[in-house]
Amino acid sequence: MLGPPGAGKGTQGYRLSQTWGVPHIASGDLLRRVIETEDSDLARAARVIHEGKMVSDEIASAIVFRELERANGFVLDGYPRNVAQAKTLQTFLAGRGEELDAVLLLQLDEAEIQQRLSGRLTCPNCGESYHLVHEPPAVSGICNRCGTALIVREDDHPDRIHTRLVIYEERTQPLIGFYQEVGLLREIDAIGTEEEVYQRCLAAL
Repeated sequence: MLGPPGAGKGTQGYRLSQTWGVPHIASGDLLRRVIETEDSDLARAARVIHEGKMVSDEIASAIVFRELERANGFVLDGYPRNVAQAKTLQTFLAGRGEELDAVLLLQLDEAEIQQRLSGRLTCPNCGESYHLVHEPPAVSGICNRCGTALIVREDDHPDRIHTRLVIYEERTQPLIGFYQEVGLLREIDAIGTEEEVYQRCLAAL
């Protein structure tokens, strides 16, 4: 799953994973879980994010690949983040006699992204997303799925959104080009209801 912040990668990735009965592997959630629950070399190396640094390609790949080794099919969300990681993933899958079926790019303009993210609430436990206006939880401030108190992620504050979009453009455009070149990219209009976008994802596959 590719797309800018707020495009619905997590929501659509989870729905697709439920449809196919495969794990939804969201690298951000996976990284946080490793840091919070493990006392391992991987967890210690990943804690650089607490210093505002990016996790290295090697560490990100090691954490994701450990999860992929346990999976029979998957929906990947948040990895790869650059062309180097994409090539590493390609090599890893080839070694298992596997390959990606498709890369879905959810398309959304900046005005819509600003509107979505400025009201977004996220569950820190299961990763479910809500919106104060468009999709509020059944009980205010509480996750429908697991009952955990919802939060506004630090990078969903308005002053951080534009910066995130600039970084996304810089880092992701080469990755989009890479997957376009190998014939895997499927572009999805992410404007509309969750169900409408989900049906477009299914049709693209």
